[in-house]
Amino acid sequence: MRNFRLYLIVILALLASCREPFEPEIEPTDLNVLVVEGYLDSEGIPSVLSLSYTRPIQGESGFFPNLAGANVYLESSAGQRYNLKDIGNGSYEFKHNISESDTYTLKIFLPNGTSYSTIPLTPLITPEIIDVGFVKNETGAEIFLTTKGTSDADDFLWTYDETWAFRPAITTQYQYDPVSKNVVLRDLNNRIDLCYKTRRNSDLVLETSSRFEDQFVFRQTINQINQGDERLSVRYSILISQKALTKDASEFWEILKKNTDDLGSIFSPLPSNIRGNITQDQDPTVPVIGQVGLGKIRQERLFVDIQEVSPWLVEVEEYKECVLSSDTVLVRDYEARFKSGVNIPARPIIPDGAFNPIGYRYSSLKCVDCTQRGSNVKPDFWED
Repeated sequence: MRNFRLYLIVILALLASCREPFEPEIEPTDLNVLVVEGYLDSEGIPSVLSLSYTRPIQGESGFFPNLAGANVYLESSAGQRYNLKDIGNGSYEFKHNISESDTYTLKIFLPNGTSYSTIPLTPLITPEIIDVGFVKNETGAEIFLTTKGTSDADDFLWTYDETWAFRPAITTQYQYDPVSKNVVLRDLNNRIDLCYKTRRNSDLVLETSSRFEDQFVFRQTINQINQGDERLSVRYSILISQKALTKDASEFWEILKKNTDDLGSIFSPLPSNIRGNITQDQDPTVPVIGQVGLGKIRQERLFVDIQEVSPWLVEVEEYKECVLSSDTVLVRDYEARFKSGVNIPARPIIPDGAFNPIGYRYSSLKCVDCTQRGSNVKPDFWED
C-alpha cells in the first residue's frame, strides 16, 4: 500500500530525527526490515500480499525494494496448504475459498532461507455494506458508505480502487495513413479520444462501530474529490472494499495513521509498538513490520457521471498549453507534417458546398492522444 509505506517512512524519519544530528554507526543492512502487507479474502476474491524491505534514510535509492522469489502459503491447523502465486514486483496473489471455521498460519520462505510466520489467524466475517453513495459539497464530491458492525466485527478498514474515463484536451477521430498518404478515420480499437485510468488508493480509512448507537456507521466518508479533478470529467467508478479487523489489527493501523497525523511530534509512537502479527522463525526478536488480515471482504461499486456533479470545470496541468493549430495543413503537405506522428490531424477544413476536406488543423500528440496517460481499452466491469 502506497500510504502504508509512507507511514513507515515517517516512523523511520522519527527515529532518525532529534534536536541534535545523530549518525549511528550501523551497517546499512541493519535497517533493511521486512514489510508484509495484505488482507486475504477467505471466499475466493483475488487478494494480494506484498513483500518488500525498508531502506535506511541515508540510502541513495529510496525505500521499499520489492521482494521477489519467495515461497508463500497459508496453512490450516490440519496442515493443508494454500499457495500464493508470485505475480511479480513483490506481489503474491491469494485466490482460495477456505473454511471460515478453521485457523490458519501464513508462512513466508525467502530465497536466502529465512522464514516468517504469522500468529494463528481466524477468518473474520465482515458484515455487508448497506449502502454507498455520494453528495456534492462546497469543495467537490464526497463518496460515503453506510454499514453496521456486529459483536464479532466491530472495527473496520476501508480501501478502494478508482477507475475513471477521461478525454484529451483536443479530441480527434482521425489519423495519418502512411500507406495511402492520406488522413483517414480511426477504428474503435485505435481510438485516442476516450481513455481509462485505474488507481489503487491505500489511504487508511478506519472506524469502530461501537462508537455509534446500535453499531450503525452512517455515511462514513471514504473519499473526497475536489472541484476540477479530472476523475469526474466524464465518468468515475470506485470499488470500495470493507474489511473487518481484530482489535490488535485495529490498534496497529491506528498507530501507523497517528504517526502520519503527528508528523514531527516527539510523542509519536515508536516502531516497538507496531510489530504486527508476524515474526521471523529463526529469531523472533528481529524487527518485522506488517499486519496480515484474513476474512471475508465485502465490496461495492459506485459510478458517478459528470452530469450528476455538473457544473464541474476540469483543470488538467498537462493540458494547460494545449491549443489547436491556427494554420491548415493542405493535402500536399500531409506526409511532411503528419508522418512523424508528432502532430496529429484533428479538425477537417471543408469549404462550403464541398464534401471532402482541403486539409486539417492539428495539435501535438500529448494534447490529442489520451493513451499517453491511460488505456483506450474499456475495463470489463465498466458500465456506460
